Amino acid sequence: MTGKASDAKTADGDAPVFAYIASLPQPLRSIAERVDALAARTLPGLQRGVKWGMAYYGVDGGWCFSSGGFVGHVKLMFICGTQLTPVPPVTPIGMGKATRGLDLTSVAALDEHQVAAWMQQAATMPFFGGKQRRTARPARGR
Repeated sequence: MTGKASDAKTADGDAPVFAYIASLPQPLRSIAERVDALAARTLPGLQRGVKWGMAYYGVDGGWCFSSGGFVGHVKLMFICGTQLTPVPPVTPIGMGKATRGLDLTSVAALDEHQVAAWMQQAATMPFFGGKQRRTARPARGR
């Protein structure tokens, strides 16, 4: 593993995320598996994908948080983290001004109750890739 996210290819769906997680060395794999299982239990309609060499999780077509293996830890990042209560403690470098998260070094370091609460909050404000979510516009009269 390098100090950055993996070279996993961008793909949507469960299978690419499961393959990404399986590629991680222990103990990172166990941490990522626990985060993934918690997301699946917490968020109905969970969507998964691999983006930028990390597992991304979302609902309703928008991404809410990501999980990536780095040397010595799994970084769990909430895209709109500054809007969560309480705000997660880690400000990741190069992930956007609003992103906040956790560096998890073991399964025991994962506070499932708090992380599930953050996942639920994040699901109310999914990020749509910098594009405004399209809504139906009223028809114009001629």
